[in-house]
Amino acid sequence: MFTFLTVVVAAIIFEYSNGFHDAANAIATVVSTKVLTPRQAIAMAAFFNLTGALLGGAVASTIGKGLVDTNVVTMHTVVAAVVAAFVWNITTWWFGLPSSSSHALIGGLCGAALATARGDWSVIKWNAGIWPKIVVPMIISPLAGFIFGGLLMFLLFAALHRFTPHFVNTLFGKLQIFSAAWMAHSHGSNDAQKTMGIIALALFTGTKAGSFDHLPGSLAFLKTPTFVLPIWVVAICALTMAVGTAAGGWRIIRTLGHRMVKLQPVNGFAAETTAAVIIQAASYYGIPLSTTHVITTSIMGVGAVKRFSGMRWTVVERILWAWLFTLPASGLIGYALERVAAAAL
Repeated sequence: MFTFLTVVVAAIIFEYSNGFHDAANAIATVVSTKVLTPRQAIAMAAFFNLTGALLGGAVASTIGKGLVDTNVVTMHTVVAAVVAAFVWNITTWWFGLPSSSSHALIGGLCGAALATARGDWSVIKWNAGIWPKIVVPMIISPLAGFIFGGLLMFLLFAALHRFTPHFVNTLFGKLQIFSAAWMAHSHGSNDAQKTMGIIALALFTGTKAGSFDHLPGSLAFLKTPTFVLPIWVVAICALTMAVGTAAGGWRIIRTLGHRMVKLQPVNGFAAETTAAVIIQAASYYGIPLSTTHVITTSIMGVGAVKRFSGMRWTVVERILWAWLFTLPASGLIGYALERVAAAAL
C-alpha cells in the first residue's frame, strides 16, 4: 500500500510539473502577441486544460496497457517511470527547452519495464504500441504542424492582404482568444490522460499482486481486477493539471513566444488553430502525442511563411536536440532507477 501511495504522489507531482512545464503550449503565442496578459492567459489555460482533461480516456488506455506488457510491471516499475519523467521535465524546464512531457513519461515507463524484465526487450509492445502510436506520430505530427501551420498562414495572408494592419490585428486579437482556449482544451484532453493511465496501471498492478487484499472496506474502490479508468483518478489528474498550469511556465513561454520568431495575433491564431486540430484528432484515436512538438513546429511553420530569415534557427536547433534526447534519456533514467530500487529491496 505504501508503494501505491508513492506512485500516486509521484504521479500527481509529475502531473503538476506537466501543467507548468506545458503551460506555454497553450498560451505562449497569446502572451507574446499581447492579446492577453500573462495572468489572464494562465487563468484561461488552467480552466480549459481542466475541461479537456475531464473528457475521453483513449490516451490513458494507451499509456496504461498499450506500450508495455502489464504482466511484468510492478509498483516499483511505475514509480521509477514517473520519477524519471519528472527528472527530465525539471531538467528541460530549467534550461527553458520545450521538450515533451509525454515522451519523457513513455521513455521512463519503457526503460523501467525493461529493467524489471531484466533486459528482455519483448516486454515492450513494439508493433502494437510503440511504433504506430509513438514513433510514427513523433515524426509525422511535427511535420504536420510545420506544413499545415505554414499553409494556413499563407492562406490567411492571401485572404487578408487588402485589409489594413489595424483591422487584421483587431480581428485576430479577438479570434486568438478562442484559438488559445481550444489549444488549452486539446492539450488537457491529451496530456492529462497520460498520468491517469499511469495511476490506473498502478491500481491494476497492485490488485493483481494482492496489495489491496487486506484493506478495509472503505478502500475497496482501489481494487481493479481489470484495467479501467476510475472517476476519482480522472478528477485528481484533471485538477492537478489545472493547478500546475496556473503556476505558469515562464522560461518556456519566453522561448516559444519570443525567442523563435516575433508573432502578431494572426500568426498566433494560425499556430494555435493548427496545433489544436492535430492534438484533438490524436486524442480521439488514443495517440499520446507530444503537444509541445506540435505547437512548436506550428509556430515554426507560421514564422517561416511570415519571414523565413526572421526565424532564430539556433533556438530551433536547441529544441530539436531536446526532442531527440527525451525518449532515450528518460528511458535510461527509468532503467537506472528501477535497478537501484530492485537492488535496495
